[in-house]
Amino acid sequence: MTQQRWEAVDEYIEREVLPEEPGLRNALRASREAGLPPIDVPPSQGRLLELLVRIHGAAKVLEIGTLGGYSTLWMARALPADGLLVTLEAQPHHADVARRNLERGLAGRADAPRVEVRTGPASETLPLLEAESVGPFDFFFIDADKPSNPVYLEWALRLSRPGSVIVVDNVVRDGAVADPGATDPKVVGSRKALELIGAEPRLAATAVQTVGGKGYDGFALAIVTH
Repeated sequence: MTQQRWEAVDEYIEREVLPEEPGLRNALRASREAGLPPIDVPPSQGRLLELLVRIHGAAKVLEIGTLGGYSTLWMARALPADGLLVTLEAQPHHADVARRNLERGLAGRADAPRVEVRTGPASETLPLLEAESVGPFDFFFIDADKPSNPVYLEWALRLSRPGSVIVVDNVVRDGAVADPGATDPKVVGSRKALELIGAEPRLAATAVQTVGGKGYDGFALAIVTH
């Protein structure tokens, strides 16, 4: 299998299976025009996040790593009108782009949930969420700087409840996660997160390998059992 084949299958799935949603497409375009890096989740994974939130019946979602708000929009589609999605972004420019994308993407929806983009390092915004008693959250999507994945996972547990679902993106890293000698901080962070998940008695979890237009990677999926 080749990268070209993976991309062709992605395009086929997007064309045949995924909804045609101008707000989502426009958010990607606006992010590129604003100079944001093209590291958003692919449409098929955005749809998966939407379906997971919908299947779980989540009403409160916490996203760590907003970028341009593309994945945020996907998850917001699944929330009820009285739902809440809080998304954390360290870069002020990225957060500004995300706010504009979310405002446009949710415009005209009478049943749109409340979405908050909080700017600043997650090491500062996560303690504020705890201090403000914003949680517990029903669903977490962790897709920020990979070396900090273990820290974000610990915070997800602190802000969770039994039944909460946690998704950690980009944990396979072209298969490097299986190499104990890997020194790339992104790989080391992913390994530590998976080790923490495996050792945490409150979590039931798995990890899924993926291929597609973004290459070879994967995500961890966990549920808080107690």
